[in-house]
Amino acid sequence: MERQTIGRIAHRDHPVAAPLSDESVRRLLEHQLRRRPEGRVLDLGCGEAAWLVRALSMYPDLHAIGVDANPDALEDGRRTAERAGVARRIGLHHTDVRDFRTNEPFDSVLSVGATYAFGGLLPTLEAVRPLLAPGGTLLLGESYWDGQPPDHAREFFGDGLTDLAGVLTTLRTADWWPIAGHTSTREELDTYEWSWTGTLTDWALDQPPGPDRDQALDAATRHRDQWLNEYRAGFGFVTLLLRPGD
Repeated sequence: MERQTIGRIAHRDHPVAAPLSDESVRRLLEHQLRRRPEGRVLDLGCGEAAWLVRALSMYPDLHAIGVDANPDALEDGRRTAERAGVARRIGLHHTDVRDFRTNEPFDSVLSVGATYAFGGLLPTLEAVRPLLAPGGTLLLGESYWDGQPPDHAREFFGDGLTDLAGVLTTLRTADWWPIAGHTSTREELDTYEWSWTGTLTDWALDQPPGPDRDQALDAATRHRDQWLNEYRAGFGFVTLLLRPGD
């Protein structure tokens, strides 16, 4: 099984592919989109388009574009949009987020848990700036480490991992200003991990004996062990509503 397939299965029972509750997702979207409820919103790294479908369901005059490199996730997103009755107001594009261009800037941009696709936080901010209309906002979700990351955390998450203050320093350096934010709680973080590992395990146990079942069970076990033994104590996630400076 491909890693992307495992990830799609593991996220099926969670509100979004990030450690945020239903209420946190609703509140963040409301804070961002109430400024321009009839505008255009872009999600870079949209996956199954969970954020966009929710946004369109909340605001009937909103229109959305989602971009992702995983065609299977986008197909799931199209089906979800159809079921929600918002398919006519969403366009989903199969392309690398770094290659996306537009002639008409967006009122709102989202990129939650997807900075890796751009090569880090700074490249993400640089890519988003020309896509935003004047007065527009970016909803950005980013991982951080509470305190100084140990070597095993850097090996697991990459050299760019920093603490929450470091995330804010990077934003300040790049001339982006936080106007709202949500730091995921311990309950949200743990619920996300239990959902990821549990959903994948549940799916695997319904499969006949074979490679897919074995790989899924192995992935769930390894993920749970890494969470409990390597990063549960220090890992954090922050979702920030940002505006660029001049």
